[in-house]
Amino acid sequence: MPIEILMPALSPTMTEGNLVKWHKKEGDVVKAGDVLAEIETDKATMEVEAVDEGTVGKIIVPEGTENVKVNEVIGLILEEGEDASALANVKTEKAPVLVEVAKAPEKKPDLKVVTPEVSTGPRVFATPLARRIAEEKSLNLATISGSGPRGRIVRTDVEFANVPRAAGVPSVSLSGYEPEYEVIVPSSMRKVIAKRLVEAKSTIPHFYVSIDCQIDALLKAREQINARADGAFKLSVNDFIIKACGLTLKKIPEANASWINDQIYQYTSADVAVAVSIEGGLITPVVRHAEAKGLAEISKEMKDLAARAREGKLKPEEFQGGTFSLSNMGMYGVKDFSAIINPPQACILAVGAGEKRPVVQKDGTLAAATVMTCTLSVDHRVVDGALGAHFLKAFKDLIENPVMMIL
Repeated sequence: MPIEILMPALSPTMTEGNLVKWHKKEGDVVKAGDVLAEIETDKATMEVEAVDEGTVGKIIVPEGTENVKVNEVIGLILEEGEDASALANVKTEKAPVLVEVAKAPEKKPDLKVVTPEVSTGPRVFATPLARRIAEEKSLNLATISGSGPRGRIVRTDVEFANVPRAAGVPSVSLSGYEPEYEVIVPSSMRKVIAKRLVEAKSTIPHFYVSIDCQIDALLKAREQINARADGAFKLSVNDFIIKACGLTLKKIPEANASWINDQIYQYTSADVAVAVSIEGGLITPVVRHAEAKGLAEISKEMKDLAARAREGKLKPEEFQGGTFSLSNMGMYGVKDFSAIINPPQACILAVGAGEKRPVVQKDGTLAAATVMTCTLSVDHRVVDGALGAHFLKAFKDLIENPVMMIL
């Protein structure tokens, strides 16, 4: 009996996927572990490996097919001793035939030129400036009383007029310029990102707290450690931040939590999901137990995760299940920003670039220091303001005293 190759579910939110490419063709011998195909999921494009041995007997769903349901049969493998005649006894649901549907005419934005209303009543006396302002505000001059000589309408009459807008006139006068545009069909990943972020922003009560951290001591420690590593590893500022997040979450476990079905899930390990930009979107590989790992181990793991994320080779368990997220845009020169919470996590830390800024010292003197602004986005259902501030204070202590991270 031929072995069915099914469309796998490669993420919890995946209900269908796109069959991007077959790496085997009919008649090819397959061994366990061989890459059979590439599937575009709602997270990334991932390789599907064979779990059985045999010969590819039939490819049912051709490459390039979109929206293939999870568990749909996409191909058949003949076991040892079977030939093509065995395929005749297999009944599978035929994959949907791709029919190119005629595109409906694109509906372009209605950017009609607004023709100012022409009064047919008695002549209205108004200054040119008052006429222009009335036109910009879509006000009918005939309804405005003039305070100028012989009842002429002046600027102040129009600016302070409290009259309804002229009937049928939109609130904004458009220029009539219709820009050219190109409609881009979003990838599955982009659709999921859009859906999840709209859900997060509309259902999670966000609030934000920010703090400035001086990182001169951290930069000096990083330089000394890397020099002594003699090429064995090379720490980045982000590696220190990941470690600091892990230790802070261990100290303040209330921030390492989720709001799920009216209950708070508080996690026992700090699994830090780090945002990595990839082609067509972003993904958040997870550094698990960041609180317990050394800086060198975190650095090595993060480099590997980021590289495989950009190649679309992460396994689901490597980018799912994080308990806290980190988004660092310092490498782009961004000074500060606020991130949208990655549900169901309660917190995400947005980190800006370290830059030289004037800082008032404890003795009142002014000095230059390298300062990095960090903003914590918080789900207020789980974390209150004081707790968010407490988290940032503990995080700042670690960043400004990096020796505390290697004890």
